[in-house]
Amino acid sequence: MGTIKERFKVTADAANTEIKELLKEHGSKKIGEVTLAQIYQGMRGMTGLVTETSLLDAQEGIRFRGYSIPELQQQLPKAPEGGEPLPEGLFYLMLMGELPTEEDAAEITSLWQRRSHVPNHVFDIIDALPINTHPMTMFVTGVMALQTESNFAKEYAKGINKKDYWNAIYDDAMDLIARLPRIAAYIYRRKYKNNDHIQPNGLLDWAGNLAHMMGFEDESFKELMRLYMTIHADHEGGNVSAHTTHLVGSALSDPFLSYAAGMNGLAGPLHGLANQEVIKWIFEMQEELGTDDPSKEQIEEYVRKTLSSGKVVPGYGHAVLRKTDPRFTAQMEFGKKHMPDDKLVNTVWKIYDTVPPILQSLGKIKNPWPNVDAHSGALLVHYGLVEYEFYTVLFAVSRALGVLASLCWDRALGFPLERPKSVTTQSVKLWLEGKGEIWE
Repeated sequence: MGTIKERFKVTADAANTEIKELLKEHGSKKIGEVTLAQIYQGMRGMTGLVTETSLLDAQEGIRFRGYSIPELQQQLPKAPEGGEPLPEGLFYLMLMGELPTEEDAAEITSLWQRRSHVPNHVFDIIDALPINTHPMTMFVTGVMALQTESNFAKEYAKGINKKDYWNAIYDDAMDLIARLPRIAAYIYRRKYKNNDHIQPNGLLDWAGNLAHMMGFEDESFKELMRLYMTIHADHEGGNVSAHTTHLVGSALSDPFLSYAAGMNGLAGPLHGLANQEVIKWIFEMQEELGTDDPSKEQIEEYVRKTLSSGKVVPGYGHAVLRKTDPRFTAQMEFGKKHMPDDKLVNTVWKIYDTVPPILQSLGKIKNPWPNVDAHSGALLVHYGLVEYEFYTVLFAVSRALGVLASLCWDRALGFPLERPKSVTTQSVKLWLEGKGEIWE
């Protein structure tokens, strides 16, 4: 009979073949208001969530409360003598629905500075992990350890009125966001800098302090962190990290638990880990070609080799966008301003010139353009942050702004437990034979 594992493989292969044939013949048929293909293929195109903080337009890219990234770069408050928007201002915008004044952003900075203390047991728990643990595992473990500080969990245990849920959720969200730079920097210094830690600077803004605690004092790197934290903060509600945070929060799990769940999703190769995969792919290309400054012709040959081997070019394509990601453009402009002659950055730009035409020629790619992940790693490497496994942690710190602002709104609006209906393939086959309705 074979092992259970072998028998499972045979059974799964047969089911996979059956489902493909079923969708080929019946994929466009509707179950309730959605198609059969949609319920099998990642719920693409199904509108089933309300997320107030941002909206993703296929042509215009991400808009935060109606504002595009170029508009935010112009209109959000900036650090003294800085040119990039403060993430504090974006958080205020997502939470309040209106552009902040400089005083509003400064108040957020002050609040986060006062709430930023991380209990020692959090560091102890991180230190208990093997040093070769992936940084995202350390990060989520640290967030889970911090859950002991949850205001919502304590108030709920006392019997809080549901009308007041938002209040404790807000406090948790503010505490968690305030403490994430300290946890992230601690992990970076522990894993890559011989456990030589740097204490916070209480006079710095949120992103600037993160750069400082990681050991990067270059003012332009602090500017990069402000830009990075702003453009990665949110991407409407259907992406894995945002949806997971919302879903787990709908069970009234506190923000620490909900955010940790979302970040486990962010750690996946098809989501936040993609920025790590991009820079890894470029390093591998440089090694194989034997040059750190490949020509467009060399890049084209390597891209075609990647595609012919059944792999994808990381950083290209997006589930929704049908043009170059405005977040990519913002980073490209930063590179042209601060590092126009950097070989790695220029390689990213050559890839940008090379890949879309190749993908378009295949005739199967709806969006051949780069997304945010295609550029960020090269900027970080320029400043010496070469440990690409850590990049997703930076993404996670930024994403807290959007998902936790949304969680505050979820509880303020009293959104219920999320519980969509699911079906089995057997029930689908019976429905196709006219034997019952399966969406009720």
